[in-house]
Amino acid sequence: VTTGIETLRAKAAAWVADARANPLFVRGLIGAVAVAILDQASKFWIVAIVDLPVKRRIEISPIFDLTYVQNRGASFGMLAGGIASRVLLSTISIVIATIMVVWLGRLKRRFAAAGAALIIGGAIGNLYDRVSYGYVVDFLDFSGLMFPWVFNVADAAINVGFACLVLDALLHGDRAAPKAPGAGP
Repeated sequence: VTTGIETLRAKAAAWVADARANPLFVRGLIGAVAVAILDQASKFWIVAIVDLPVKRRIEISPIFDLTYVQNRGASFGMLAGGIASRVLLSTISIVIATIMVVWLGRLKRRFAAAGAALIIGGAIGNLYDRVSYGYVVDFLDFSGLMFPWVFNVADAAINVGFACLVLDALLHGDRAAPKAPGAGP
């Protein structure tokens, strides 16, 4: 048992040293924090300043409205439910953010690091809502474009971050960034 713990500590220390030496890691963490702050500020604005009632709409243009929705599920309302759903979705957010932070410490390409940062920031922004309120505040409504879901800044960041990672993988093929921890051979 001691050798397993010592090996884990050595790997963790090596990762910390690599991450500290990686300028993309620090920039990525700053970007993730900026995304989470922007997300929370926009949600505060819609709930406290605009004071938009739940399920009410402010028409901005033919394609875009502000519509306040309390999303108790995952993306697009999937897995909506009670406390079990809240705990499950919060746990998934924590795990994803942790894996992405570890991966960010190893990334050497800017586009991949930006994608990871967007996902981390978005996961943290929505996690804060879910833990604090039991739901995620959504308000960006593009139903005028036939997009049926209402979303928020964190959701947009997660989706753009995922697209960045996919595009980076397509552009770099076998030279892709290091695999996420536990991803296998």
